[in-house]
Amino acid sequence: MGPQHPSTHGVLRMVVKLDGETVTDLKLALGYLHRNHEKIGERNTWLHNIPYTDRLDYICGLANELGYVITVEKMMGIKPTERAEYLRVIMAELTRIESHFWAIGFLLNDLGAFYTPALYFITERDLILDLFESVTGSRLMCNYMRFGGVSRDFTEDQLAHARELAFDRIPRKIDELEQLLTENEIIKARTIGVGYLPAERSINYSLTGPCLRAAGVPYDIRRADPYSIYDRFDFEIPVFYGADVYDRYRVRVAEMRQSLRIVQQALNQIDQTKPGDIQAGKKAYNHRVPAGEAYGRVETPKGELGFYLVSDGGQNPYRYHVRSSSFINLNALKEMTVGHKVADAVVILGSLDIVLGEVDR
Repeated sequence: MGPQHPSTHGVLRMVVKLDGETVTDLKLALGYLHRNHEKIGERNTWLHNIPYTDRLDYICGLANELGYVITVEKMMGIKPTERAEYLRVIMAELTRIESHFWAIGFLLNDLGAFYTPALYFITERDLILDLFESVTGSRLMCNYMRFGGVSRDFTEDQLAHARELAFDRIPRKIDELEQLLTENEIIKARTIGVGYLPAERSINYSLTGPCLRAAGVPYDIRRADPYSIYDRFDFEIPVFYGADVYDRYRVRVAEMRQSLRIVQQALNQIDQTKPGDIQAGKKAYNHRVPAGEAYGRVETPKGELGFYLVSDGGQNPYRYHVRSSSFINLNALKEMTVGHKVADAVVILGSLDIVLGEVDR
């Protein structure tokens, strides 16, 4: 069956066995994308891979870039400037918010509320992308992070735009979202108890991100293995215990609020840093990374995104491997779906919030 979800346009196939309308077996057929992301990553220079990571989960490009540059910085032994760290966090957390707006909008699409809710929430996402475009020159493939910093500073107008979003517009729109959806009787009837996967099974499947935290496991890399300057901020890790589609939705809404807290704190603190100080060391376009290996990881909106990199001392990686949460989280789809109806299978897949760009690589 499929494609159903907007992100499965011919590159993911669910083969289901049915007893009437009830799913009795499910197999995923992957491999239709043929991106060869990892092999191309070994052909590119270290620097050229930064915009290439935007193409993994293309809804979360800036979060992907952050995971990659952090890993390379480990190998190079360099530390970004203070201002660059704040800019990275602001961009990464705004990415989390716009990704969750997208995920919730299309979850409603999968539930049968075609287009209107999705477009309503994508409007908010587009306002965040306006800021990304203003700062980086691009809405999706931003190519903003650099080893040791970022490519451009925020202007005062861009900081003002970010503050308007973080302190005014987005909080109001999250309130509206919850007012429309959280107690909606149709949504609750279609999602509570659907796609159930308890904590122990979620851990065994290596689930991360909102799917794991909706099962009652308070695991978030920003807390469990802090990176960048996340240890400076006051925020909570939202956890729910229903382990179903409804609580995956609720976790994402709560995470948007916590991301706002982080962005607000970062915007208040960035004034203590020196404008223009966005690059540690001098810019270089022919980086040679010392021989060795490293694994770096970040908490993207979907879960753990990890990069395993090996250098032989040259200008490009000897080995470049991606641990993507969309790919890993899909492994649990069969157990979540068997016993539910065909219509539920579409919703359960939507609750995982996958993007195929980081499934086939």
